[in-house]
Amino acid sequence: MHPAIGVVVGYILGSIPFAYLAGRLTRGIDLRQHGSGNLGATNVYRTLGWKVAVVVFLFDVLKGALPVLLVLRYGVGPHRDLWAIAAGIAAIAGHAKPIFLLWQGGGKGVATATGVFMALAPVPTLIAVAMWLAVVSISGYVSLGSLLAAVALPIAIALIVGIHTPLFPVSIAITLFVFWSHRANIGRLRRGEEHRFGRKASA
Repeated sequence: MHPAIGVVVGYILGSIPFAYLAGRLTRGIDLRQHGSGNLGATNVYRTLGWKVAVVVFLFDVLKGALPVLLVLRYGVGPHRDLWAIAAGIAAIAGHAKPIFLLWQGGGKGVATATGVFMALAPVPTLIAVAMWLAVVSISGYVSLGSLLAAVALPIAIALIVGIHTPLFPVSIAITLFVFWSHRANIGRLRRGEEHRFGRKASA
């Protein structure tokens, strides 16, 4: 398989809006019009409950990991690792701008990026996940956990994999993207208005 196919598959898989589908299938609602309006697992949790949120989160992680693993396993030709990274970036882009929703109302990309980097660099990703769990457990802020986990990822990659791997600059780019996608959350954190984990928004 030419690895470019994996990039296309990555974008298509990334574009599958599992949070949107969960809202439609379980409650008959458009999740973009409820809670925070974001198609991510946190808004699913607040609006639809933790069981649905866990399923959505796992599917969002898988759609990031699968295209990367597809290229690594079946891709042929030179620079297969770079193509795998490209497939992962395509999956994140699809999640943020899903073609199936006409490029409107995607998610913030944290779960999908977790799947991408879990396939590319599992140990640094597990460190970032541990950071997320610790921050959310202590502070109750999912957004703060996501931001600090995004910072921890390139640091862990630099220490464990090295700064000369293409993963390092890509991880920095993803960190910047996570901060950009969470700019509204950052504003609410600064104003003390951010929701804490465990409180559901009424639909």
